[in-house]
Amino acid sequence: MDTNPLRDAYRALLDAAAAVADSGAVSPQAGEWNADQILAHVALVNAATITAVSSVASGAVATYDNRLAQDTWTLERVIALAGGNAGLRDRIRVQADALCALAGPVLSEAELDTPVPTLLLSDGALLVDQTVPLRGLIAGLADVELPGHAKQLQALLDHP
Repeated sequence: MDTNPLRDAYRALLDAAAAVADSGAVSPQAGEWNADQILAHVALVNAATITAVSSVASGAVATYDNRLAQDTWTLERVIALAGGNAGLRDRIRVQADALCALAGPVLSEAELDTPVPTLLLSDGALLVDQTVPLRGLIAGLADVELPGHAKQLQALLDHP
């Protein structure tokens, strides 16, 4: 699997996160996440994706459920455990390296085609409740999830 789009998406997200961090105090619009919460969410999504990839690579049954990555208490705990914004960015950078290494040369085409029971929610709305090939989870991260959160971070810079 070509992981260049995934690497590019991570780079754009981390660049946006660094720009927000360098800008000083940036507050989100009402009802939106702040930068740390966005990054904690991404770190949790990464962990779930790495778990699914590792499960498939080890021959175990894989599932994917992003609900925990939206839980406010869990987000705040991950922020604290990572040591704040800089720690979250470092964590995401290392997770990106791990995921790109696993998804690239490690997995066979058959493994990438493994159907993974998937439950995806966004802002309380059900997006996906079906099996998705593992490669689809990885592609969704590169094509939708990471760019969406990079835009969300960028919007923090545009909001006074």
